[in-house]
Amino acid sequence: MPRASSKRKAAPLNPSSVTSSSSLSAADTPTGKSKTKSKSAPRGVDNIFDSYANEALGVIDPEGIEALCLDMKVEVTDVRILMLAWKLNAQKQGYFTKDEWRTGMKALGVDTISKLVKALPRLENEVEMPENFKDFYSYAFRYCLTEEKQKNVDIESICELLNLVLRSKFQSKIDLLIDYLKIQKDYKVINHDQWLGFLQFCQEIKFPGLENYDPDLAWPLILDNFVDWVKENRGS
Repeated sequence: MPRASSKRKAAPLNPSSVTSSSSLSAADTPTGKSKTKSKSAPRGVDNIFDSYANEALGVIDPEGIEALCLDMKVEVTDVRILMLAWKLNAQKQGYFTKDEWRTGMKALGVDTISKLVKALPRLENEVEMPENFKDFYSYAFRYCLTEEKQKNVDIESICELLNLVLRSKFQSKIDLLIDYLKIQKDYKVINHDQWLGFLQFCQEIKFPGLENYDPDLAWPLILDNFVDWVKENRGS
């Protein structure tokens, strides 16, 4: 997942300062120090959030997410972390608010780290459902819009994102598409409509023949150019 870079203003997390809690077993205790629990959410849910949150910002920031991933034994670039962000409906890349965290944990039915880890396969299955995958795929693009009023994502990040969310499903198409995006000179950024077009192309167009691709239909021009490039290179 293309990653936002940020540094916490709070003191670094210290595993030795973890405070035990009756709601978290030793295996479930996250890296960091538990703080005052909220009365409006299950105790364990807020304990986990507070343990990873940046005190100054009141959110889990990129460093907190890295610490969470470490305790979950999941790489921060794992697609399941993007799926978790989708489930939380996180609005800013690399940051989880307390309300987002509470909503997501409630939907997943978890209140400990070990339960969250065990919920990941179920979350993967949920995302893979046809009625959910397009929404997740669209969210992945929006999650990369890190600046106010930003509407496009740079080619390098798009290639990373395609590799993360689509390659496992459409490896040969995505490998070629990424190769093309990296060498073409006409586009420096990709917009949301083009991004959705990539998914439709992968789902509908036969490969490697491309015989059912009709350039007269409303495909993004970048895909017309991609198909021409594939045919030219195949011919040579």
